[in-house]
Amino acid sequence: MAKKRIVVTGMGVVSCFGNDVDLFYEQLLAGNSGVVPIEEFPCAEYPTRFAGAVRSFDVGDYMDKKQARRVDPFIRYTIVSGKKALESAKLDADALNKLDKKRCGIIIGSGMGGMSVFYDGVETILTKGYKRLTPFFVPYIITNMGGALLGIDLGFMGPNFSISTACATSNYCIQAAAEQIQQGKADVMLAGGAEAPITPTGLAGFVAIGCLSTKNEEMTKASRPWDQGRDGFVMGEGAGVLVLESLEHALARGAPIYAEYLGGAINCDAYHMTSPREDGLGVASCMEDALAAAGVAKEDVNYINAHATSTPAGDLCEIEAILKVFGPHAKKIKINGTKSMIGHCLGAAGGLEAIATIKAILTGKIHPTINLDNPDPILQSVDVVSDKAQSHQIRVALSNSFGFGGHNSTLVFAPFKGS
Repeated sequence: MAKKRIVVTGMGVVSCFGNDVDLFYEQLLAGNSGVVPIEEFPCAEYPTRFAGAVRSFDVGDYMDKKQARRVDPFIRYTIVSGKKALESAKLDADALNKLDKKRCGIIIGSGMGGMSVFYDGVETILTKGYKRLTPFFVPYIITNMGGALLGIDLGFMGPNFSISTACATSNYCIQAAAEQIQQGKADVMLAGGAEAPITPTGLAGFVAIGCLSTKNEEMTKASRPWDQGRDGFVMGEGAGVLVLESLEHALARGAPIYAEYLGGAINCDAYHMTSPREDGLGVASCMEDALAAAGVAKEDVNYINAHATSTPAGDLCEIEAILKVFGPHAKKIKINGTKSMIGHCLGAAGGLEAIATIKAILTGKIHPTINLDNPDPILQSVDVVSDKAQSHQIRVALSNSFGFGGHNSTLVFAPFKGS
């Protein structure tokens, strides 16, 4: 049986650059940094005091204002980005009513869930007692509730669940959503991730691990993938959601088609809780499996949106894996790191980077990796886009995401070439 073709018909973002996909990508192409001082809570004593924070966020007409005040920010991000993705897919209220909602689903995950609600709830218990705890405490911290509330709002009765695999969450969700369509269980899926970790516990937790940059005096230069001066990642937040559809369903309703999803793969390093395998074996195997699932030759790949967090070990591991998979062809592949500008958005990272990848396909322009002033010597073997955006006609693109626990994921996208 021929594999069912899957296309991307909608995209929605919540980011440090706002909630408009085109503006989001314009800022990336311009090489602007969205990293700002943390103002959400006092953090003068923290060694890291900056992040790629979402500011001036308004749910607009996408949510009931009373509910929006109650829910955790990650839920707000999920619902707004999901509905904006539907708008992008030309699925307004009338069009939604024409869908078979039993065949419409949602797989939007979060790496950490309702961090703000959790923090506030614990503080309430400690200072006021357990009887003062809101009954919404549990519902608003669990990672599935963003997609669940969005499903309730939309009436989508198809597959609806969340996956939480740390920083690989979005890619896992997108890959799983595509499988629902390929298996004939759904026609339309909303997929991606959302994260709102910029809280006292979120920041303190990553400080304790020792994985954050401490370049407080040059915060916009702190996220510097592959630079020899990198000293850790920069926290970010937001959401990135795609609308995936079977090709026949998209064509039947005259949907816009932004790219084709060719396939993806997931696996595990089975090595260490927070560190990647130094030889890049797990990452390399994941990219190999993704190419096999997509049915494309290595030589067809000419762009990779890298995970590239700006950590000493992780950056090198990914390049080692790319060299292992592609050999001499690696020099012909344009590579960049979105996190250099928006920080590491954890469970939302893959969704935002999938959108950056698809926008690169659509515009023929690849955004730069900023702050790459003193490249690591290993970059001599690859072609990393730095300094400024480059024009590039993409044939096949990979988008990589890796997470604590050794979770690896690779998605494969390409320009849509017709039916």
